[in-house]
Amino acid sequence: MKSKLIYFAYAAAWQILKWLPEGAAYKFGAAIGNSIYKRDGKGVQRLRKNYSQVLGKSAPEELVRAGLLSYIRYWIDTFRFPKWTKQRIIETVTCEGEDLLRDPISNGRGVVVALPHAGNWDHAGAYFCATGIPLTTVAEHLEPEKLFKKFLTYRENIGMEVLDLNSRSIATLSQRARAGKLIALVADRDISNNGVPVEFCGADAKFPAGPALLAIQTGAALITAYIRYEEEGIRIIFGSEILVPNSGDVSQKVKFMTQEIANRFGAQLQKDPVDWHMLQRIWS
Repeated sequence: MKSKLIYFAYAAAWQILKWLPEGAAYKFGAAIGNSIYKRDGKGVQRLRKNYSQVLGKSAPEELVRAGLLSYIRYWIDTFRFPKWTKQRIIETVTCEGEDLLRDPISNGRGVVVALPHAGNWDHAGAYFCATGIPLTTVAEHLEPEKLFKKFLTYRENIGMEVLDLNSRSIATLSQRARAGKLIALVADRDISNNGVPVEFCGADAKFPAGPALLAIQTGAALITAYIRYEEEGIRIIFGSEILVPNSGDVSQKVKFMTQEIANRFGAQLQKDPVDWHMLQRIWS
């Protein structure tokens, strides 16, 4: 019964917010976000704790509230995205270091982009699909099943290939990387039991091994990206290639490269944390 209610709530929001006037939709979202913030439930408390860990001090309440509103903006974007034109998708993206992604792809080399849950990563994916670089990604399997399939369809309609995150997905990702394709993986939270221990913003955490392992096994370029909201659209900030170390076994190389991902995420978050939508536990 609960799963049906969750599905119908999302499905209703998808329809209603898609057809509301744009200003009204975002005002409605802001009202919902402010209400959630005032209730101070578990998700808000976790967001506050995560921001405090990033900053190394108690997070200001204005940051917590703004971060929650950024998260709600992501959902309003999601519900309204099917109405966006290709032109609007492209014109509302600004990139820094875009050549770090495009140059290897143009030379036939695969690229793995590791990014945190920040800004609107679907918008970023849609931008590259719309500009001639389709991408492959993975999705955590959600319940209820109908909702998971709805999100798969949503991302596939954007132009992405979306793989169910399971034991077979790494083989498909490897094939895509060897074929010179773009792979985008959110990499700031491990949901398996095989995460790589890292130091992240001054405390112990675990990050997924996938991005580094793919680069090591396939020769794809591993780069990082951070996405933040602008007044209109998003800005994607790319980081340079993380090179595979010359020495050490595979596990040592994975650990080194994953720690570098954590270092880059941490540095960016400490400068600009508000669009990091992490309402789950990260640190052990």
